[in-house]
Amino acid sequence: MVTIKLRADKDSRDVEDIAEELEELVASSGVEVVDNIICPLDKPTPNLLVGKGKAQEIALFSQEENADTVIFSYDLSGTQQRNLEDIIGIKTIDRTQLILDIFARHAKSPEGKMQVELAQLGYLLPRLVGKGIILSRLGGGIGTRGPGEQKLEVDRRHVRRRIDKLKSDLAGVSAHRFTIRQRRKENAVPAVALVGYTNAGKSTLLNALTNAGQVVSDSLFTTLDPLSKNLILPNGENIVISDTVGFLQDLPHHLIEAFKATLEEVIESDLLIHVLDITHPCLHQHYQAVLEVLDELGADKKSVLIVLNKVDLFKDKAFLERLKEDFDNPVVISSKTKENLSSLLERMQDNFSGRMAHAEILLPHSSVGMLDLFYRQGRVEEIKYLQKGIKVKLSLPKILYSKLLHNKEIKVTS
Repeated sequence: MVTIKLRADKDSRDVEDIAEELEELVASSGVEVVDNIICPLDKPTPNLLVGKGKAQEIALFSQEENADTVIFSYDLSGTQQRNLEDIIGIKTIDRTQLILDIFARHAKSPEGKMQVELAQLGYLLPRLVGKGIILSRLGGGIGTRGPGEQKLEVDRRHVRRRIDKLKSDLAGVSAHRFTIRQRRKENAVPAVALVGYTNAGKSTLLNALTNAGQVVSDSLFTTLDPLSKNLILPNGENIVISDTVGFLQDLPHHLIEAFKATLEEVIESDLLIHVLDITHPCLHQHYQAVLEVLDELGADKKSVLIVLNKVDLFKDKAFLERLKEDFDNPVVISSKTKENLSSLLERMQDNFSGRMAHAEILLPHSSVGMLDLFYRQGRVEEIKYLQKGIKVKLSLPKILYSKLLHNKEIKVTS
């Protein structure tokens, strides 16, 4: 591994923190790290990124350690990548290729695989220099998962046609999701999206709140395919809460574009729950990185609830109190031990409190099927079966309450 830190880079993290994250990415891809070479730079060189002497040093070290791949923390142009491989003599990949490799490793659904392939082809297209280019190098290993495994000789036209086909297919997925969201809005079901830096504990939180059974592990980008589950708040209101792909510092733009279909759950949500790993030394940088991605998605103006997670691993309670002051009214929880989840649910409920109305209605026996809707979308407080009908005391979303007022068969008594 080669960790690059440009002295004029906007990334505020220390080079050691950048190196640590790169090692976590490599580990998530299932590859063993031989060593990490730290390389501060004033500015990148056009042909090699690093100086020629440093490239030769990396080549010598790679030979001595019998390494088969060199991974750079900084994105490489097609020219830089080819020139580095000529000098180093082994496969050379960059941070974006590494992230794509992890995405391909974790993509399970047809949609997820399409999004990974679209991102891979978006990365490949500007690096094609003519006909006869192979999608991935021979030899397999890291950086070759996904569509590259086909080892097809392609040209730009073939790649563009495939990109257009993937975009069309994903547009169909977006249309299907739009229909589901419209039905949800008609039923006045609020949508909540979990967002945060990768490995902040979003999937663990979803499991703790809904028993979703979402796969979790201590690695980056475990969640690639989104998952939405119903959640009943303490006041009986039904909401939909969705887990989303984790964000990352300097997440390449074309990766965000490729995963727009998945990230629509963020864009269309009524509330964002921003989950932060309180134990991470780069907590504040992670917070800013997520805000930058939300801004790029056009979701920066949404209501946000800050959640400081993993408090079970945080021992310094005095420092925790000072840390809480850095964020706007956060909730401190542990997704793993379920500590303080009741406070989180109450805060979520407070956010939607204005959406509920209390009512007492007389439902005709012929409309008994509506009781199922009341139980799903609201909270039934009392029910009595009378000769003249079914008397129900309940709380339900105001949109549904308004519909009841216009239903001539239902008598609203209060």
